[in-house]
Amino acid sequence: MSKPMRDFTKGELEWSPWIEPVDLDKATAGQRDALKITPSSRAVGAYSLVLAHDPEALSERSPLYNGIMFGAKGLPRAERELGAVTASRINGCAYCASVHAKRFVDLTKEPEVMARIHADGVEAKLDTRRRAIVDYAAKLTRDPASIGAADLAPLRAQGLSDLEVLDLTHAVAMFGWANRLMQSLGAPLPEGSETGSAAL
Repeated sequence: MSKPMRDFTKGELEWSPWIEPVDLDKATAGQRDALKITPSSRAVGAYSLVLAHDPEALSERSPLYNGIMFGAKGLPRAERELGAVTASRINGCAYCASVHAKRFVDLTKEPEVMARIHADGVEAKLDTRRRAIVDYAAKLTRDPASIGAADLAPLRAQGLSDLEVLDLTHAVAMFGWANRLMQSLGAPLPEGSETGSAAL
């Protein structure tokens, strides 16, 4: 078995669960419904199959995640991904950081931004708008009780609307949850390992 990854790396990692994923051939109707399985499409990641042990929770989690990360209005998707990377980096979730760094790069075509964050962490040199987003995401991740109205000022100075601030807050808060699930239920592995991808 491959050695688990404990550091942050370029490229998307794989994920190895510690709880046996649900076997699709033996899944209940409730589990299949929560996974949105159809006879013509069975491509479901290990992470979702682990969460399918509790189909009621999964059926609520997936639409919430999709609404927060893929909503059509509000904060640009790349900036939600930047918030997710920041939270994941601080929380120590190498798998989540790798997935969302890749999504950021796919959306922006700016691999140098994630290269700086990989090298220097969330203190990396960034443009003013991204610096405001990362600083807010970092504080919210590290010490949510300390967040106050003044913390929104740098975001507003960069033109973020109320909806965009809320979107960023949702994304960062979502990864406070998602990172803990990923880290509690399995471990990241190098890309190309025998274990299949988790797929958030």
